[in-house]
Amino acid sequence: MSRVLIAGGTGLIGRHLSKSLQEHGYEVAILSRNRSNLSHIRSYSWDLNQNEIQIEALNNCDYIINLAGENIGAKRWTRKRKQEILESRTKSSKLIFDNLKKEKHKLRTFITASAIGYYGAETSDHIYRESDRSARDFLGQTCSKWEQAADQFAQVGVRTVKIRTGIVLSKVGGALAKLNIPIRWGFASPIGHGKQYMPWIHIEDLCNIYIYALQNQEMTGAYNAVAPEHITNKEFIRKAAQKIDKPFWFPNIPAFVLKLGFGQLSSMLLSGSRVSSEKLLAAGYSFQFPDIDSAFENLYVNK
Repeated sequence: MSRVLIAGGTGLIGRHLSKSLQEHGYEVAILSRNRSNLSHIRSYSWDLNQNEIQIEALNNCDYIINLAGENIGAKRWTRKRKQEILESRTKSSKLIFDNLKKEKHKLRTFITASAIGYYGAETSDHIYRESDRSARDFLGQTCSKWEQAADQFAQVGVRTVKIRTGIVLSKVGGALAKLNIPIRWGFASPIGHGKQYMPWIHIEDLCNIYIYALQNQEMTGAYNAVAPEHITNKEFIRKAAQKIDKPFWFPNIPAFVLKLGFGQLSSMLLSGSRVSSEKLLAAGYSFQFPDIDSAFENLYVNK
């Protein structure tokens, strides 16, 4: 049985992915800052600040999936917070790499999370593909350095895959749960001008993409994990409100309100371009939820 170690495995994606991997017959273990209370999964500890890792976690490990990273939308982007966001992503890969190197362990595949923030926070007519350069803003540079930290595995011959993830939609937690709050209260409004695109991915598809990347030995480099459909913020909010029979007629939420409340972080909400999933489709992946209608049909069931 192949063994998969998930770094940062106690978050929303990590928990869902752990379950999916087990259902596909993989042995799963996780790395977490706090020992996990998931009784059905073996847990190991690590501390990025102290540069420490429980070395047993790396023993007999065939694959590593690194999901570690501070929540980019949890707090305002102060200088200190930006540094925490960056280091939580780059130090995690370095710590794993350095310890694997000491053990002279032969890893088959290293997969890292990344984000569509690689292309920056802007609204444009351009459709971004994996061949595009990283943006020069905070999100772009953070994702670029995040991926560079993973590239050290590729440099020593380990197959390396980088999953640039869009907005993850799930029945429990995540972005949709936050967007649902005003909608359920009857205040469904586009954010800013509402014309910004929202590249999204259903959590089932995201987990399936990780598993597909484990199994498909020809996959290397970066892949955009976003649904094929392009949808604007206005249309997204309208369809969400329609799905739960709530009104959609309030004025747009002004940009200055978001900027006052969130500071630089508001750029994530106010901007967004189209992102292509063509490379992933060309690799043979088939989406379970290719459009927002099918995703909402699943996500809002029994809600």
